[in-house]
Amino acid sequence: MAFEPKILAFACNWCAYAAADLAGIVRMSYPPGVRIIRVMCTGMVHPGLVQEAFQRGADGVMVLGCHPGECHYVDGNVKAEARLAVLNEMMDAMGIEEERFRLVWCSAAEADRFVAVVTDMTEALRALGPSPARPAGAGAF
Repeated sequence: MAFEPKILAFACNWCAYAAADLAGIVRMSYPPGVRIIRVMCTGMVHPGLVQEAFQRGADGVMVLGCHPGECHYVDGNVKAEARLAVLNEMMDAMGIEEERFRLVWCSAAEADRFVAVVTDMTEALRALGPSPARPAGAGAF
């Protein structure tokens, strides 16, 4: 059986989650290993949540939100970018490659972009293999 990466995607309710929903409505397909968690704003995604996702078996984590200047909460996406900057150090300490995390801007009308970025992330993770932080026997995610 081929390795199928597990990706946890924190998606902004107003933009990226709406793009994922639109992708489903128009029957666009994307890799089955993507699990989406709807958050009201990417500014609310604490680095500890990303760390916990890796500790619980995620091979990759994405935070998808509104384009800069288009945040429903004015500057939540800018705060997310600043807040998540500490992740490189955290991931390095955990022995996780920085390619396993992505912060992506995606509007509600960009279903094709959503599909493209999660597909690209899946392909990149297939090349990297399972996360070194994945617990032994991590099956269900």
